[in-house]
Amino acid sequence: MDGDDARHHGRDRVRRAGAAVERGADGVGPRPHCPHRLCLHHLLHRLPPLRLLPLAGPRPRQAQLHLHGRRPLLPRPREVVVCGITQYTILCGAVVGYTITAATGIMSVVRSNCRHYKGHGADCSQEGTMYLVMFGVIEVVLSQLPSLEKVTFVSIVAAVMSFTYSFVALFLSAAKFASNHKASGTIFGSHIGGPGGVSAATRTWSFLQALGNIAFAYTYAMLLIEIQDTVKAPPSENVTMKRASMYGIGVTTAFYVSLGCIGYAAFGNAAPGNILTGFDEPFWLVDLANIAVVIHLVGAYQVYVQPVFACYEKKLRARYPDAAFFHRELALRLPGRRGALRFTMAKLVLRTAFVVATTVVSLMLPFFNAILGLLGAAAFFPLTVYFPVTMYITQAKVPRGSGKWVALQALNVGALVVSLLAAVGSVADIVQRLGHVTMFKTQL
Repeated sequence: MDGDDARHHGRDRVRRAGAAVERGADGVGPRPHCPHRLCLHHLLHRLPPLRLLPLAGPRPRQAQLHLHGRRPLLPRPREVVVCGITQYTILCGAVVGYTITAATGIMSVVRSNCRHYKGHGADCSQEGTMYLVMFGVIEVVLSQLPSLEKVTFVSIVAAVMSFTYSFVALFLSAAKFASNHKASGTIFGSHIGGPGGVSAATRTWSFLQALGNIAFAYTYAMLLIEIQDTVKAPPSENVTMKRASMYGIGVTTAFYVSLGCIGYAAFGNAAPGNILTGFDEPFWLVDLANIAVVIHLVGAYQVYVQPVFACYEKKLRARYPDAAFFHRELALRLPGRRGALRFTMAKLVLRTAFVVATTVVSLMLPFFNAILGLLGAAAFFPLTVYFPVTMYITQAKVPRGSGKWVALQALNVGALVVSLLAAVGSVADIVQRLGHVTMFKTQL
C-alpha cells in the first residue's frame, strides 16, 4: 500500500479510537472496575509495535500491505503464508463488521425519529435487511472507482466523522450519568442468579467477549508501517513514529477508559453494545452521530477492501497473462467527469461478487459485538504481537534463552492466551445468538 492509501488507513485508525463508542462500553460494561484491564491492553498493544519500529528504514513505496515488506524476517516460509492469510482474512472480516455496523447506524436513525415523533412507547422496532442491501449496493458502485489514493477528501471526511460520533457519544453518556445523580451498575458487574441476574456461563462469556472487543479496537499494527512510510525525515522515521505511537495510544487508552467507564456508569449492566443505540434524545444529535458513523463506514469499507482487490487481481493477471477478461480495458465516459472511467471485466465481475459475498455473510450473521469480538481475537495475537515480535527477534538477533528472549516469548504466550479466551467467548456468544435469530433478518 502506498503513502496516500496509508494515510487513509491512518484516518481509519482514528475511527478505531472512536470505536469505543460502539464496543468499549459493552466490553467494559460487565466489569466496571475496568481501567486496569484497559491499561493492560494498552501495554500489550504498545510494546510489540515499538519493537518493530526500530527495524524500519526507507523502503520502496510499492503496493504492499502491512508487514509484507518485513515478511522476509520471518524465519519459516510457513509463517510467511500464515501472516498473509491472517492479514487478508481479518480485512475481509472487518468489512463484514463494517456492513453490520452501517446497517445498525441507519436503523438507529430511523428508530430515533420514530420515537421522537410517535412517542417513546411506540413500537419502533426496525428490520435491517433492506439497509444491509442498500449499503452493499453503494459499495458495489464505489468498488468500481479508481484507487482511493486519488480521493484525498476521504481522509478529511473520515477524520471529521470519527471525531463527531466519538465525542457525541461521550457527551451523551456524561449527560445521562449526570442526570441519574448516581452511578449505575455494581462493583462486580452483573450478579449471578436472582431477579435481573445472569448465569455464571453468560457472565463468563461476556467477559471473554469483552477482551475480543477491546483487542479489535486496538488493532493498529496493520497500519503502523504504512503510516511510517509517509513520514518525512529528518528526524528519523522510526523516532517520529515511536513518539507518535506512544502519545497516540496513550490518548486512545484515556479515551477508551473515559467512554467505557462513563458509559457503564450511565447504563450499568444494560449498556448496549453500540452505545449510540441507548439514546433517543436529543434526537437530532443522536441522528447526527449515527449518520457520521454510516458516512465514515462507507469510506472505511473501501479502505479495507481495496488491498484485497489489489492482491487477487495482481495474482490473477500474472496467472492468466493472455486472458482478455483480466487485461482488456473498457472505457466508460461519465457526465461531468474528465476522461473515461477505465475498468476490466474482471474488475467489474469479481469486485461485485466480493461485495455481494460480504453482504450475504452480514445478513447471515447479524451479531454486532460477537462478530467484532471474534475478529479482534483472531487478529490480536498474530498481527499485533507474534509476527512483530518474531521479526524483531530475527532482525535484532536476540540470543535464544537470554532474558530478553524469554520476556518476549512470555509476551507471545500471554497474548495467545488472551486471544484464545476472547475467541471462546465470542464463539459461545455467536452460538447462543444463532438460536434466537432468523437468518437474513437483521433487527434492532
